[in-house]
Amino acid sequence: MAVKSNLVTIKGIKDGLVFLLDDQCEFEELLEELRYKLEHTHQNILTGPIVHVDIKLGSREIGSEQNELLLDTLKQKGNLLIRSVEPPVHKPDPEEKKESIHTITGMVRSGQVLHHDGNLLFLGDVNPGGAITCTGDIFILGALRGIAHAGNEGNRNAIIAASYFSPTQLRISDVISRPPDEWETREAGIEFAYLHEGIMQIDKMSNIGRLRREFNVFKGV
Repeated sequence: MAVKSNLVTIKGIKDGLVFLLDDQCEFEELLEELRYKLEHTHQNILTGPIVHVDIKLGSREIGSEQNELLLDTLKQKGNLLIRSVEPPVHKPDPEEKKESIHTITGMVRSGQVLHHDGNLLFLGDVNPGGAITCTGDIFILGALRGIAHAGNEGNRNAIIAASYFSPTQLRISDVISRPPDEWETREAGIEFAYLHEGIMQIDKMSNIGRLRREFNVFKGV
């Protein structure tokens, strides 16, 4: 069986070697190429004085038995001293990325549009004439005096929240709401907008737990 040449890459660094191991192939294929390279290539490096080795697994998850096989294979070369085995690199799936909250700071001025794919925490003010649009939720730690459009790809469960709630226009999915005039004179507070039976509703932030059951609610002692 021919051995592929791209499953194991050996790189020299200042104080040793790095073994870069392919994370997509079968584990047995990986071991086979590793054994081959240890026996037939890099002989000028893999013999002689002690060499420190760092192993990088990419995104491959291995169990204890596979880990032992890997280390035993490398230890067959007596001058290789295993210094580290880098944990697998975690690749978040699209759903995980969607649920996380991305943070941006600054100010959205008149004529500017800030767009984000996912949920957004914005630290700053959105001035009249400025807009924030997101496919997910919008949380503004500052004043919302411009336009906010959450769930702009059809997510009707998205919400819009702000420390100071005085928008010129709110949109969640395809529902548009222009605030009444009295919003300018009411008491300022942290509030959020959401859809209930297709109608825009505004509530105090302290009540968000009623809408989002997945949120942990502090109840005191």
